[in-house]
Amino acid sequence: MANLTGRGPGAASPGRRSMAAAARAAARRTERVATRSPEETRPQAPDETLPPAPDETPLEAPDDASQGRKAEEQQAGPVLNADDPVAEAARGRRRGRLCAVLAVLVAAMLAAAAVLGWTYGEGRQTDGARVEALAAAQQAAPVVLSYDYRRLDKDFAAARGLLTGKFRDEYGRTTTRVVAPTAAKYHGVVKATVVKPPGGGAPAASVVSASPEKAVVLLFVNQVTTSTQVTGPRLDLNRVRMTLTRTSDGWKVSAVDAL
Repeated sequence: MANLTGRGPGAASPGRRSMAAAARAAARRTERVATRSPEETRPQAPDETLPPAPDETPLEAPDDASQGRKAEEQQAGPVLNADDPVAEAARGRRRGRLCAVLAVLVAAMLAAAAVLGWTYGEGRQTDGARVEALAAAQQAAPVVLSYDYRRLDKDFAAARGLLTGKFRDEYGRTTTRVVAPTAAKYHGVVKATVVKPPGGGAPAASVVSASPEKAVVLLFVNQVTTSTQVTGPRLDLNRVRMTLTRTSDGWKVSAVDAL
């Protein structure tokens, strides 16, 4: 039969060339497999370090702590976003209320401190007034309640220097209109002393009440009177309540009452 392809007798057909190429490729693969080491040719096991697939992840039971946090989140309500204007306004209101409470507390503490300071200061002033008024009353009583007909003007002037207010004016009128004429007529002499214990000690006088500006003192006063109207000296035991007032010149007698 004539050759239709025009190829020579030595030319291979397409089918034969394909079969030859496949044989050569198979030989090369066989040679590569033969040259590999046993470890390389062993089937690879799946990597145990890889995380399981999403579908294969085991479900864990929620613990008590996570359940408690969820319950707290549900009770606390929705969380406000830091950038939310509503959240910022809420924080501003809370800060405003806190500042107001702190301001009230500070004001209350300052007021309490002022009251305590004032009370403490007034208490110290009152204690000082008691001491000063008591000493002034003990010194004033013998002068105010004594006189001698031979030196009435001098005695009455000394007494008026220890008095103040309306009582000073009243004392001046009484001594001028009543005491001076009687004492001059009957040679009256009156000597007053604050009683002291027989064995010595502090005079019989005590503070009834006191404030920084006023005090009331109770004194036991003995008056010895001599005149042409009585035979011998006469002793009068008196209790006298003396009121004293603080002035720019010290403590002055503003009232005297016989009890």
